[in-house]
Amino acid sequence: MFDTIIRFFQDGGPFMYPIAIVLALGLAITLERFLYLGSVRRRNRLAFERGILPELQKRDYQRAMKAATSSDSAIASVLGAGISRLLNNSRREDIEYAMEEGLMEVLPRLEKRTQYLATLANVATLLGLLGTIIGLIAAFTAVAAADPAQKATLLSESISVAMNTTAFGLISAIPLLLFHALLQTRTNEIVDSFEMAGVKLLNMVSDPDAGRVAA
Repeated sequence: MFDTIIRFFQDGGPFMYPIAIVLALGLAITLERFLYLGSVRRRNRLAFERGILPELQKRDYQRAMKAATSSDSAIASVLGAGISRLLNNSRREDIEYAMEEGLMEVLPRLEKRTQYLATLANVATLLGLLGTIIGLIAAFTAVAAADPAQKATLLSESISVAMNTTAFGLISAIPLLLFHALLQTRTNEIVDSFEMAGVKLLNMVSDPDAGRVAA
């Protein structure tokens, strides 16, 4: 199988190399984003469930703010903005606006480089098509000067080789699109967890008994 893959790659011509570079770049971005988002989820869970939430349930907002400022997690940054307004006796709307602002600051870091995957998938597909078209042009040019008895054989072989770039472009694009969708789903789940934590904070502020019941 390894020899077949090498032969397939060599038969595709020079356009196989830029497609391979695009694929490698997309896989590197995918790996980095999966590791980063996984780290964000773990830090958020620890910061909220073991640090901020217990203090909120006890309605000790000073210690909740201290827990938020001592954590480098994204959820601590979002909730810390709301708790800071809460300590200043701000209205519910002001607390909500502060958390929305904190979320807007965090969101670009979560979505960073993810959109590149869709672009790289399109680039891989287009490079494959371009390689095929150039290969077909070269094939027809070569066949025009060939012996009439060999034209059919040469043309079929040339077309087969030219189509390798389209196949490799699609082989590269399909997983990149799937990874893009998976990363977007994980990012949306993290954003939803921010919103749920913010709602819990607002409910505790609105309902004086909410923290005691939850505890």
